[in-house]
Amino acid sequence: MTAVSGFDSQHPPAQAVIDTCVHCGFCLTTCPSYRTLGTEMDSPRGRIYQMDAINQGEIGLNATTVSHFDSCLGCLACVTACPSGVRYDELIGATRAQIQRNYRRPWPETLVRGLMFQLLPYPERLRLLAPSLWLYQTLGLPRWLPPLLRRISPTLGAMSGLLPPLRFSQLLPRLWPEVLPAPGERRYRVGVILGCVQRLFNPAVNAATVRVLRAVGCEVIIPPQQGCCAALPQHQGEITQAQTLARWLIDSFRHYELDAIVINASGCGHTLKEYGQILADDPEYRQIAQDFSRKVKDVQEFLASIELNVPLYPLATEPLTVVYQDACHLIHGQKISLQPRQLLRRIPGLELREPLDAALCCGSAGVYNFLQPDTAAELGRQKVSHLLNTGAQVIASANIGCSIQIQHYLREQGASVPVYHPVQLLDRAIRRLPLENIGHPLQLNLL
Repeated sequence: MTAVSGFDSQHPPAQAVIDTCVHCGFCLTTCPSYRTLGTEMDSPRGRIYQMDAINQGEIGLNATTVSHFDSCLGCLACVTACPSGVRYDELIGATRAQIQRNYRRPWPETLVRGLMFQLLPYPERLRLLAPSLWLYQTLGLPRWLPPLLRRISPTLGAMSGLLPPLRFSQLLPRLWPEVLPAPGERRYRVGVILGCVQRLFNPAVNAATVRVLRAVGCEVIIPPQQGCCAALPQHQGEITQAQTLARWLIDSFRHYELDAIVINASGCGHTLKEYGQILADDPEYRQIAQDFSRKVKDVQEFLASIELNVPLYPLATEPLTVVYQDACHLIHGQKISLQPRQLLRRIPGLELREPLDAALCCGSAGVYNFLQPDTAAELGRQKVSHLLNTGAQVIASANIGCSIQIQHYLREQGASVPVYHPVQLLDRAIRRLPLENIGHPLQLNLL
């Protein structure tokens, strides 16, 4: 079988960006796939070599080259580390779009990937599936079905094994009011994006986000027709689907006058801030997308930029130790690292601890832990070990994918450390509600 040679003419990886790489190797130690797999072609530098060779027509997109691009988590740690300023994020994004158009994957892989991308970005479809997932867990099937599924498809096995615990109360959709007024004087008018996976699997983060925003003087707008932010398809090269979802979300917010559009999931936030690039070829939406992205703020970024003007109370009767886990698309994609720590340190009696390799990916990376389960599992176990080694009583994580990944490997190790989004801790500190599950058996936190 003759391999497809070269990229097509629709936005291939830019040769000018490829040429900025001087192959110094600073990216290697920061790259989770290189550190796990140990092969040059599974490093940013190695992948750039391959992009260059494909651009030059020396090699093609085939099973071998695609496997090396697939092994990339898209964590962007190499972008932070690169002394030459190589925009590897642009290169891998363009390459994955080329793969989706020009490489025919084996049919079982195509089928499973199609299932994911027709399900995960659509909250209402997930909601319809929720009763079956709850019944699956209630009957105890997660104890034996994932190993069986792994024999059929490693991806299906990983999806069934990583499924977080569902409560019956989560099966019923929460109908948010379109407008939630500030309880006192209105200082800001902000929109809130609910997400898709988080809306079902950890809705308490959205509830805490809304309460905190209102407590600090925000009128909160929640457009009822909003959908997915497009992060999942965008990160995997499903460009047409990502563009459609981006337009849909923009349209759901475009008629409101807002000071900011707030998101509480870092992977979503990074994509939302890139709408100008995602829709750059759309003459109707290009400027609208740029204006939309300028208003997007991670909830921690927004709160750290204003005066809270509300008292914060201790979360425990004794000093509480918390370790903050940096989500990749927050620290590397959005360059947000200090703000979450500053907010957590405002809570009286809270002692913040730092883990080893804080900026290394946990292995979730969108749907990477489904598509590359072995590498993701090694990274997940390593991340959890580093977090536990801090001796902290609570883990704070600002991304739904990271939280699910960390909670899974905490359960695997029999650890009883709860995982909260930082905004949940702020919410409880504002409402004077101490944490109640410190030291108790681990469960998906819905407080």
